[in-house]
Amino acid sequence: MNSQPLGGSSLASSRLAYGCMRIAGTMDRSQLTSEREATGRRAVLAAYEAGYTHFDHADIYGNGLCEEIFGRVLREVPGMRDRVLVATKCGIRWKGDPDASAPHRWDFSREHIVRSCEASLRRLGLERIDLYMLHRPDYLADPQEIAAAFSDLKWQGKVREFGVSNFRPSYLSMIRAACPMPLVVNQVEMHLARLDCLEDGTLDQCLEDGITPVSWSPLAGGVLGDGGRPDPNDPRADGLRALLGVLDAMAKRLGVSRTVLSLAWLLKH
Repeated sequence: MNSQPLGGSSLASSRLAYGCMRIAGTMDRSQLTSEREATGRRAVLAAYEAGYTHFDHADIYGNGLCEEIFGRVLREVPGMRDRVLVATKCGIRWKGDPDASAPHRWDFSREHIVRSCEASLRRLGLERIDLYMLHRPDYLADPQEIAAAFSDLKWQGKVREFGVSNFRPSYLSMIRAACPMPLVVNQVEMHLARLDCLEDGTLDQCLEDGITPVSWSPLAGGVLGDGGRPDPNDPRADGLRALLGVLDAMAKRLGVSRTVLSLAWLLKH
């Protein structure tokens, strides 16, 4: 698989990344069975053997289980750690964290960012995370606290490079201005059924500032993939069905699958 640098950093990523959000098969630790873990492990290994080197995580995926499962695979496959880029995210806190009265919220405080990173390192079994991202905007964030947290993690050797996820251009600029290190990626939802990035300045900013855009859910949760269909209750269902009709006709003419065509469009951008 072809690879590319992330931003102006030394990190090299496969053009396609493997999202690890579902490798535990559950968000409930009590429901993680040996069968579910085996399925997740097989998926990770299949992606690795197919040439994926970029594996994307977040601390909330499977309530930490996804990082744990991936960490066990890393330890068991000789040479895998040296060949892959491990990315993870922080900032979303569940209700009840750290005590029963705490609400579900977003938290970009210095304390939470550092503590979350250290917890991810333990679950992954790593000394350093290659790419660490803020997950979704915290509207109470103090840019200087974020900069201090990133500086702590960089100076301590716990993170190589930093990025963000789901940030609008102005919010990214605000954080970037406070940080002494570059932000190398902005991970956003972009696909043929979600074109906001082409209109809201996200891709323009990436081009201007040398930030690599990373698309999550590149097949719209499977809708754009082979055999995918829109949810009939989706208010966009009629438009999606029309889009799929165009995709299917074009894919047939070109002799490729709908999945390949959808990803080719995305990679062009």
